[in-house]
Amino acid sequence: MRIGIIGAGHIGGTLAMLFTRAGHEVAISNSRGPETLKDLVAELGPKARAVTSREAAAFGDVVVVSIPFGRYRELPADAFAGKIVIDTNNYYPQRDGHFEDLDTNRTTSSEMLQTHLRRARVVKAFNSIRWEHLRDLGRPRGASDRIALPISGDDTEAKRVVAQLIDQIGFDAVDAGTLAEGGRRHQPGTSLYLADATSKELERRLATV
Repeated sequence: MRIGIIGAGHIGGTLAMLFTRAGHEVAISNSRGPETLKDLVAELGPKARAVTSREAAAFGDVVVVSIPFGRYRELPADAFAGKIVIDTNNYYPQRDGHFEDLDTNRTTSSEMLQTHLRRARVVKAFNSIRWEHLRDLGRPRGASDRIALPISGDDTEAKRVVAQLIDQIGFDAVDAGTLAEGGRRHQPGTSLYLADATSKELERRLATV
């Protein structure tokens, strides 16, 4: 699969490593330009390339968005038409500035991203795990200590594709619901955030929130 990654920080860079190891082609970008990613791409190997954000969006069948939430409006919305978008972001007011609709819980950050990328299919995933654990704690399917990650979205097929990618890099996926309900269930401050729990434990927690 062709995967675009916008944002080469801890989560974006780690996912680039895991996806290339799983055999996928990756095009990764950051805000400083492709030339600043030469060392990372050399480390990732021949399945990776450095590009602009627009090129990453155009390249991917799936596009990972891993930038500070407060900058989501900078994404070139037209380039995401028809794409499955994995939203790894969280809203942190101290970093992103205050958004009244989020502060009053009228919506979620992923719903706001979906509104901006109106012709894409957004799935929230990878926002609830520490990047070091994403890097280090993948396990084979069926392992008793395999960690599960909650995902949410409004498109069933898009969630299926994202769940398959999660499985390929060593984790289980647990469906937390739509962007509206699921986005609230695994955002910061919830019992699913940074949980490092098995699928059974995540499902138990989901049943109580």
